[in-house]
Amino acid sequence: MAGQNRSGKMIFTALTIIWMLVIFLFSAKNADESTEQSLAVGMRVGSIIHADFETWSDTAKVEFAQIIDKPIRKMAHMAEYAVLGALLMWTVVSWRKSSRKSWLIAWLLAVVYACTDEVHQLFVPGRYGSVIDVGIDSVGAFIGVLVGSVVWNFIVGKNKKPGKY
Repeated sequence: MAGQNRSGKMIFTALTIIWMLVIFLFSAKNADESTEQSLAVGMRVGSIIHADFETWSDTAKVEFAQIIDKPIRKMAHMAEYAVLGALLMWTVVSWRKSSRKSWLIAWLLAVVYACTDEVHQLFVPGRYGSVIDVGIDSVGAFIGVLVGSVVWNFIVGKNKKPGKY
């Protein structure tokens, strides 16, 4: 059992570090690369929600993608930090004997990482750091921590006494 517990700690820690690296790499893209990527997502969204999107002019398609660019970027921020929040929750819980404050520790770690990520963007050509993005990231991380807690309690909590992890 101790070996399984240790391997679980290592797996959660590794997954968390890998996801932090993914976030770092997204943030390391210069403004042109980042815009190109989000506009491509906007085009894909257009083709999904508008049945006739492929018949639109190229200009209309690009205009649509530009209109939804900011919401797509903000949702991407929230989603990537929701994943980080869940992973941090599982990592913190796997290392602690008690999970009473694990949710808070996980969330605070995600918020600190969001702050460092925005500072990192200050050094990327054409990018900037944003307090608003830290707030969006923090909300996403909070959602991830909550979902991570529910999943952890559902999977692990079944085999433990109430109140213990």
